[in-house]
Amino acid sequence: MRGTKSLKVGITIGDINGIGPEVILKSLKDKRMLGVITPIIYGLESALSYYKKKTGLSDVELVTIKEAVKSRKGKINVINVSAENIEVQEGKESNSSGKVAVRALELAAKDISTGAIDVIVTAPISKIVCQNAGFKFQGHTEYFSSLSNGAEALMLLNSSIMKIALVTTHVALKDVSDGISIEKIINKTKIFDQSLKKDFGIRKPKIAVLSLNPHSGEDGKMGTEEKEIIIPAINKLRDEGIMAFGPFPSDGFFGSEARKDFDGILSMYHDQGLTVFKALSFDEGVNYTSGLPIVRTSPDHGTAFDIAGKGLASETSMRNAIYLAVDVFKSRAFYKESSRNPLEIKKPIKNQKEEVKPRGLKKN
Repeated sequence: MRGTKSLKVGITIGDINGIGPEVILKSLKDKRMLGVITPIIYGLESALSYYKKKTGLSDVELVTIKEAVKSRKGKINVINVSAENIEVQEGKESNSSGKVAVRALELAAKDISTGAIDVIVTAPISKIVCQNAGFKFQGHTEYFSSLSNGAEALMLLNSSIMKIALVTTHVALKDVSDGISIEKIINKTKIFDQSLKKDFGIRKPKIAVLSLNPHSGEDGKMGTEEKEIIIPAINKLRDEGIMAFGPFPSDGFFGSEARKDFDGILSMYHDQGLTVFKALSFDEGVNYTSGLPIVRTSPDHGTAFDIAGKGLASETSMRNAIYLAVDVFKSRAFYKESSRNPLEIKKPIKNQKEEVKPRGLKKN
Protein backbone atom coordinates (compact mmCIF):
# COMPACT_ATOMS: atom_id res chain seq x y z
CA MET A 1 0.00 0.00 0.00
CA ARG A 2 1.24 3.49 -0.83
CA GLY A 3 1.65 6.29 1.64
CA THR A 4 1.01 6.41 5.38
CA LYS A 5 -2.21 8.39 5.76
CA SER A 6 -4.94 6.42 7.52
CA LEU A 7 -8.01 6.16 5.31
CA LYS A 8 -11.52 5.46 6.54
CA VAL A 9 -12.47 2.10 5.05
CA GLY A 10 -16.16 1.23 5.17
CA ILE A 11 -16.66 -2.55 5.29
CA THR A 12 -20.15 -3.99 4.79
CA ILE A 13 -20.77 -7.20 6.70
CA GLY A 14 -22.44 -9.12 3.86
CA ASP A 15 -24.60 -12.09 4.78
CA ILE A 16 -24.20 -12.72 8.53
CA ASN A 17 -24.91 -16.43 7.98
CA GLY A 18 -21.95 -16.77 5.60
CA ILE A 19 -18.21 -16.30 6.01
CA GLY A 20 -18.27 -12.51 5.69
CA PRO A 21 -18.03 -11.69 9.42
CA GLU A 22 -15.27 -14.28 9.91
CA VAL A 23 -13.02 -13.03 7.09
CA ILE A 24 -13.54 -9.42 8.17
CA LEU A 25 -12.44 -10.19 11.73
CA LYS A 26 -9.49 -12.28 10.57
CA SER A 27 -8.30 -9.59 8.17
CA LEU A 28 -8.33 -6.97 10.94
CA LYS A 29 -6.92 -9.04 13.81
CA ASP A 30 -3.35 -7.91 13.06
CA LYS A 31 -3.16 -4.58 14.88
CA ARG A 32 -0.63 -3.29 12.36
CA MET A 33 -3.54 -2.97 9.94
CA LEU A 34 -5.07 -0.34 12.22
CA GLY A 35 -2.01 1.85 11.72
CA VAL A 36 -2.80 2.05 8.02
CA ILE A 37 -6.60 2.26 7.96
CA THR A 38 -9.52 3.17 10.19
CA PRO A 39 -12.03 0.36 9.58
CA ILE A 40 -15.74 1.00 9.98
CA ILE A 41 -17.85 -2.16 9.79
CA TYR A 42 -21.48 -1.71 8.79
CA GLY A 43 -23.31 -4.66 10.29
CA LEU A 44 -24.25 -6.09 13.67
CA GLU A 45 -21.96 -6.06 16.68
CA SER A 46 -23.86 -9.08 18.02
CA ALA A 47 -23.13 -11.13 14.88
CA LEU A 48 -19.45 -10.17 14.94
CA SER A 49 -19.23 -11.10 18.64
CA TYR A 50 -20.85 -14.43 17.86
CA TYR A 51 -18.18 -15.26 15.28
CA LYS A 52 -15.41 -13.96 17.53
CA LYS A 53 -16.26 -16.66 20.04
CA LYS A 54 -17.09 -19.33 17.47
CA THR A 55 -13.87 -18.99 15.47
CA GLY A 56 -11.32 -18.29 18.22
CA LEU A 57 -11.05 -14.55 17.63
CA SER A 58 -12.10 -13.35 21.09
CA ASP A 59 -9.05 -11.08 21.38
CA VAL A 60 -10.27 -8.89 18.48
CA GLU A 61 -11.63 -5.71 20.08
CA LEU A 62 -14.63 -3.89 18.64
CA VAL A 63 -15.88 -0.36 19.33
CA THR A 64 -19.53 0.50 18.62
CA ILE A 65 -20.21 3.94 17.14
CA LYS A 66 -23.37 5.60 15.84
CA GLU A 67 -21.94 7.32 12.78
CA ALA A 68 -18.81 7.18 10.65
CA VAL A 69 -17.69 10.72 11.44
CA LYS A 70 -17.22 9.61 15.05
CA SER A 71 -14.95 6.69 14.20
CA ARG A 72 -11.90 6.16 16.38
CA LYS A 73 -8.48 5.82 14.80
CA GLY A 74 -6.61 2.69 15.82
CA LYS A 75 -9.87 0.87 16.60
CA ILE A 76 -12.20 -1.50 14.76
CA ASN A 77 -15.37 0.56 14.59
CA VAL A 78 -18.83 -1.00 14.20
CA ILE A 79 -22.06 0.70 13.16
CA ASN A 80 -25.15 -1.35 13.98
CA VAL A 81 -27.46 -1.22 10.97
CA SER A 82 -30.46 -2.71 12.76
CA ALA A 83 -31.90 -2.42 16.26
CA GLU A 84 -33.64 -5.77 15.92
CA ASN A 85 -32.41 -8.85 17.77
CA ILE A 86 -31.37 -10.91 14.76
CA GLU A 87 -30.16 -14.45 15.30
CA VAL A 88 -27.16 -15.83 13.43
CA GLN A 89 -28.01 -19.04 11.57
CA GLU A 90 -24.77 -20.38 10.19
CA GLY A 91 -24.99 -21.61 6.63
CA LYS A 92 -28.68 -20.84 6.22
CA GLU A 93 -30.48 -18.41 3.96
CA SER A 94 -32.78 -16.13 5.91
CA ASN A 95 -34.81 -13.05 5.15
CA SER A 96 -33.41 -11.28 8.21
CA SER A 97 -29.80 -11.73 7.08
CA GLY A 98 -30.75 -10.31 3.69
CA LYS A 99 -32.22 -7.21 5.33
CA VAL A 100 -29.04 -6.67 7.33
CA ALA A 101 -26.86 -7.03 4.23
CA VAL A 102 -28.97 -4.57 2.23
CA ARG A 103 -29.16 -2.02 5.04
CA ALA A 104 -25.38 -2.19 5.50
CA LEU A 105 -24.91 -1.42 1.80
CA GLU A 106 -27.34 1.49 1.92
CA LEU A 107 -25.68 3.14 4.92
CA ALA A 108 -22.16 2.67 3.56
CA ALA A 109 -23.21 4.07 0.17
CA LYS A 110 -24.71 7.10 1.88
CA ASP A 111 -21.56 7.71 3.92
CA ILE A 112 -19.18 7.50 0.97
CA SER A 113 -21.36 9.94 -0.96
CA THR A 114 -20.91 12.51 1.83
CA GLY A 115 -17.21 11.82 2.35
CA ALA A 116 -17.68 10.25 5.78
CA ILE A 117 -15.67 7.26 4.52
CA ASP A 118 -13.05 7.11 1.79
CA VAL A 119 -13.60 3.67 0.22
CA ILE A 120 -15.96 0.71 0.47
CA VAL A 121 -15.09 -2.97 0.81
CA THR A 122 -18.07 -5.31 0.59
CA ALA A 123 -18.26 -8.78 2.13
CA PRO A 124 -20.19 -11.42 0.12
CA ILE A 125 -23.97 -11.38 -0.10
CA SER A 126 -26.48 -13.96 -1.27
CA LYS A 127 -28.15 -12.37 -4.27
CA ILE A 128 -31.32 -14.44 -3.83
CA VAL A 129 -31.59 -13.63 -0.12
CA CYS A 130 -31.02 -9.92 -0.72
CA GLN A 131 -33.52 -9.80 -3.56
CA ASN A 132 -36.09 -11.47 -1.33
CA ALA A 133 -35.40 -8.65 1.13
CA GLY A 134 -36.18 -6.01 -1.51
CA PHE A 135 -32.79 -5.59 -3.21
CA LYS A 136 -33.53 -4.86 -6.87
CA PHE A 137 -30.11 -5.47 -8.39
CA GLN A 138 -28.18 -8.47 -9.71
CA GLY A 139 -25.20 -7.68 -7.52
CA HIS A 140 -22.92 -5.08 -5.98
CA THR A 141 -21.62 -3.84 -9.34
CA GLU A 142 -25.07 -2.96 -10.63
CA TYR A 143 -26.07 -1.41 -7.30
CA PHE A 144 -23.15 1.01 -7.04
CA SER A 145 -23.42 1.85 -10.73
CA SER A 146 -27.02 2.95 -10.18
CA LEU A 147 -25.89 5.38 -7.47
CA SER A 148 -23.16 7.02 -9.54
CA ASN A 149 -25.07 9.49 -11.73
CA GLY A 150 -25.18 7.25 -14.77
CA ALA A 151 -21.50 6.27 -14.69
CA GLU A 152 -20.92 2.97 -16.46
CA ALA A 153 -19.31 0.37 -14.23
CA LEU A 154 -16.83 -2.29 -15.24
CA MET A 155 -16.39 -5.51 -13.28
CA LEU A 156 -12.64 -6.00 -12.94
CA LEU A 157 -10.90 -8.94 -11.25
CA ASN A 158 -7.43 -8.20 -9.95
CA SER A 159 -4.59 -10.34 -8.64
CA SER A 160 -0.80 -10.46 -8.87
CA ILE A 161 -1.25 -12.83 -11.83
CA MET A 162 -3.72 -10.96 -14.02
CA LYS A 163 -6.39 -8.30 -14.41
CA ILE A 164 -9.58 -9.41 -16.18
CA ALA A 165 -12.56 -7.19 -17.02
CA LEU A 166 -15.96 -8.27 -18.32
CA VAL A 167 -18.09 -6.93 -21.17
CA THR A 168 -21.22 -8.69 -19.83
CA THR A 169 -21.63 -9.70 -16.21
CA HIS A 170 -24.64 -11.35 -14.61
CA VAL A 171 -26.52 -12.50 -17.70
CA ALA A 172 -27.50 -15.96 -18.91
CA LEU A 173 -25.09 -17.57 -21.36
CA LYS A 174 -27.79 -17.73 -24.04
CA ASP A 175 -28.10 -13.93 -23.86
CA VAL A 176 -24.39 -13.08 -24.13
CA SER A 177 -24.34 -12.79 -27.93
CA ASP A 178 -27.16 -10.26 -27.85
CA GLY A 179 -25.46 -8.50 -24.93
CA ILE A 180 -22.31 -7.52 -26.81
CA SER A 181 -22.01 -4.84 -29.47
CA ILE A 182 -19.31 -2.74 -31.09
CA GLU A 183 -20.29 0.23 -28.94
CA LYS A 184 -20.34 -1.77 -25.72
CA ILE A 185 -16.94 -3.36 -26.31
CA ILE A 186 -15.48 0.06 -27.13
CA ASN A 187 -16.99 1.64 -24.00
CA LYS A 188 -15.87 -1.17 -21.70
CA THR A 189 -12.36 -1.17 -23.15
CA LYS A 190 -12.07 2.60 -22.71
CA ILE A 191 -13.10 2.30 -19.06
CA PHE A 192 -10.59 -0.52 -18.64
CA ASP A 193 -7.84 1.50 -20.30
CA GLN A 194 -8.49 4.52 -18.09
CA SER A 195 -8.67 2.37 -14.97
CA LEU A 196 -5.34 0.72 -15.72
CA LYS A 197 -3.81 4.17 -16.06
CA LYS A 198 -5.57 6.01 -13.23
CA ASP A 199 -6.19 3.24 -10.69
CA PHE A 200 -3.16 1.02 -11.27
CA GLY A 201 -0.53 3.46 -12.53
CA ILE A 202 0.12 1.73 -15.87
CA ARG A 203 1.06 4.47 -18.34
CA LYS A 204 0.49 2.66 -21.65
CA PRO A 205 -1.59 -0.45 -20.98
CA LYS A 206 -1.85 -3.28 -23.48
CA ILE A 207 -5.26 -4.97 -23.46
CA ALA A 208 -6.00 -8.42 -24.86
CA VAL A 209 -9.56 -8.88 -26.12
CA LEU A 210 -10.91 -12.43 -26.01
CA SER A 211 -13.15 -13.88 -28.70
CA LEU A 212 -16.66 -15.14 -28.03
CA ASN A 213 -16.67 -18.31 -30.13
CA PRO A 214 -14.28 -21.29 -30.26
CA HIS A 215 -11.23 -20.61 -32.45
CA SER A 216 -12.41 -16.99 -32.81
CA GLY A 217 -15.28 -18.19 -34.98
CA GLU A 218 -13.08 -19.88 -37.63
CA ASP A 219 -13.73 -17.11 -40.14
CA GLY A 220 -17.47 -17.24 -39.50
CA LYS A 221 -17.90 -21.01 -39.50
CA MET A 222 -18.42 -21.13 -35.71
CA GLY A 223 -20.09 -17.77 -35.25
CA THR A 224 -19.92 -14.33 -36.78
CA GLU A 225 -19.57 -12.15 -33.68
CA GLU A 226 -15.81 -11.83 -34.15
CA LYS A 227 -16.06 -10.60 -37.75
CA GLU A 228 -19.14 -8.43 -37.23
CA ILE A 229 -18.61 -7.02 -33.72
CA ILE A 230 -15.34 -7.74 -31.93
CA ILE A 231 -12.80 -7.08 -34.71
CA PRO A 232 -14.48 -3.80 -35.83
CA ALA A 233 -14.49 -2.68 -32.18
CA ILE A 234 -10.78 -3.45 -31.80
CA ASN A 235 -9.98 -1.58 -35.02
CA LYS A 236 -11.84 1.52 -33.83
CA LEU A 237 -10.08 1.38 -30.49
CA ARG A 238 -6.70 1.16 -32.20
CA ASP A 239 -7.63 4.15 -34.37
CA GLU A 240 -8.20 6.10 -31.15
CA GLY A 241 -4.81 5.21 -29.77
CA ILE A 242 -5.86 2.47 -27.35
CA MET A 243 -3.60 -0.57 -27.45
CA ALA A 244 -6.23 -3.29 -27.83
CA PHE A 245 -5.27 -6.60 -29.46
CA GLY A 246 -7.14 -9.70 -30.53
CA PRO A 247 -9.53 -11.32 -30.60
CA PHE A 248 -7.83 -14.28 -28.93
CA PRO A 249 -9.49 -17.68 -28.41
CA SER A 250 -9.54 -18.07 -24.63
CA ASP A 251 -8.31 -21.69 -24.57
CA GLY A 252 -5.18 -20.98 -26.59
CA PHE A 253 -4.65 -17.62 -24.94
CA PHE A 254 -4.50 -18.98 -21.40
CA GLY A 255 -2.96 -22.28 -22.40
CA SER A 256 0.05 -20.55 -23.96
CA GLU A 257 0.42 -18.06 -21.10
CA ALA A 258 0.06 -15.22 -23.59
CA ARG A 259 -1.60 -13.32 -20.73
CA LYS A 260 1.87 -12.41 -19.46
CA ASP A 261 2.32 -10.10 -22.46
CA PHE A 262 -0.66 -7.92 -21.50
CA ASP A 263 -1.61 -5.56 -18.68
CA GLY A 264 -5.31 -6.42 -18.91
CA ILE A 265 -7.65 -8.96 -20.45
CA LEU A 266 -11.17 -8.17 -21.66
CA SER A 267 -13.55 -11.13 -21.45
CA MET A 268 -16.88 -11.30 -23.26
CA TYR A 269 -18.83 -12.99 -20.46
CA HIS A 270 -18.74 -13.91 -16.79
CA ASP A 271 -17.50 -17.50 -16.71
CA GLN A 272 -15.09 -17.02 -19.62
CA GLY A 273 -13.05 -14.69 -17.47
CA LEU A 274 -13.80 -15.80 -13.93
CA THR A 275 -13.21 -19.52 -14.41
CA VAL A 276 -9.55 -19.02 -15.27
CA PHE A 277 -9.13 -16.15 -12.83
CA LYS A 278 -10.47 -18.08 -9.85
CA ALA A 279 -8.54 -21.21 -10.79
CA LEU A 280 -5.29 -19.25 -10.69
CA SER A 281 -6.04 -16.51 -8.15
CA PHE A 282 -8.84 -17.74 -5.89
CA ASP A 283 -7.21 -17.14 -2.50
CA GLU A 284 -5.76 -13.75 -3.40
CA GLY A 285 -8.12 -12.36 -6.06
CA VAL A 286 -10.12 -9.16 -5.61
CA ASN A 287 -13.25 -7.91 -7.34
CA TYR A 288 -12.97 -4.21 -8.17
CA THR A 289 -15.79 -2.07 -9.58
CA SER A 290 -14.00 0.15 -12.07
CA GLY A 291 -15.35 3.23 -13.82
CA LEU A 292 -17.14 4.77 -10.83
CA PRO A 293 -16.31 7.98 -8.96
CA ILE A 294 -16.06 5.93 -5.74
CA VAL A 295 -13.68 3.09 -4.90
CA ARG A 296 -15.35 -0.24 -4.14
CA THR A 297 -13.70 -3.63 -3.82
CA SER A 298 -14.68 -7.05 -2.50
CA PRO A 299 -13.10 -10.46 -1.94
CA ASP A 300 -13.31 -12.81 -4.89
CA HIS A 301 -15.48 -15.43 -3.25
CA GLY A 302 -19.08 -15.94 -2.22
CA THR A 303 -20.88 -16.48 1.06
CA ALA A 304 -19.54 -20.07 1.38
CA PHE A 305 -22.45 -21.13 3.59
CA ASP A 306 -21.03 -24.66 3.79
CA ILE A 307 -18.04 -23.58 5.92
CA ALA A 308 -19.63 -20.67 7.82
CA GLY A 309 -18.72 -20.61 11.50
CA LYS A 310 -16.16 -23.41 11.22
CA GLY A 311 -13.07 -21.22 11.28
CA LEU A 312 -11.94 -22.54 7.88
CA ALA A 313 -12.41 -19.43 5.75
CA SER A 314 -9.27 -17.75 4.40
CA GLU A 315 -9.08 -14.01 4.94
CA THR A 316 -6.46 -13.42 2.22
CA SER A 317 -8.88 -12.19 -0.42
CA MET A 318 -10.64 -9.86 2.05
CA ARG A 319 -7.32 -8.44 3.23
CA ASN A 320 -6.24 -7.93 -0.37
CA ALA A 321 -9.55 -6.19 -1.09
CA ILE A 322 -8.80 -3.72 1.70
CA TYR A 323 -5.24 -3.20 0.43
CA LEU A 324 -6.44 -2.66 -3.14
CA ALA A 325 -9.12 -0.14 -2.10
CA VAL A 326 -6.48 1.94 -0.31
CA ASP A 327 -4.00 1.64 -3.18
CA VAL A 328 -6.57 2.67 -5.80
CA PHE A 329 -7.70 5.65 -3.71
CA LYS A 330 -4.12 6.89 -3.40
CA SER A 331 -3.28 6.07 -7.02
CA ARG A 332 -6.23 8.20 -8.16
CA ALA A 333 -5.06 11.09 -6.01
CA PHE A 334 -1.54 10.81 -7.45
CA TYR A 335 -2.88 10.59 -11.02
CA LYS A 336 -5.07 13.66 -10.48
CA GLU A 337 -2.20 15.67 -9.04
CA SER A 338 0.32 14.63 -11.69
CA SER A 339 -2.18 15.38 -14.49
CA ARG A 340 -3.10 18.81 -13.17
CA ASN A 341 -0.10 20.74 -14.54
CA PRO A 342 1.64 18.58 -17.11
CA LEU A 343 4.92 19.86 -18.47
CA GLU A 344 4.47 21.87 -21.62
CA ILE A 345 6.24 20.36 -24.60
CA LYS A 346 7.37 23.11 -26.93
CA LYS A 347 7.46 22.29 -30.60
CA PRO A 348 10.59 23.45 -32.46
CA ILE A 349 10.12 26.33 -34.89
CA LYS A 350 10.74 25.28 -38.45
CA ASN A 351 14.04 26.38 -40.00
CA GLN A 352 15.25 27.80 -36.69
CA LYS A 353 18.49 26.34 -35.41
CA GLU A 354 19.66 26.77 -31.85
CA GLU A 355 23.17 28.11 -31.46
CA VAL A 356 25.32 25.66 -29.59
CA LYS A 357 28.31 27.19 -27.84
CA PRO A 358 31.26 25.03 -26.84
CA ARG A 359 31.64 24.72 -23.09
CA GLY A 360 34.67 26.20 -21.38
CA LEU A 361 35.42 28.79 -24.10
CA LYS A 362 35.31 32.48 -23.39
CA LYS A 363 34.32 35.19 -25.83
CA ASN A 364 37.10 37.44 -26.94
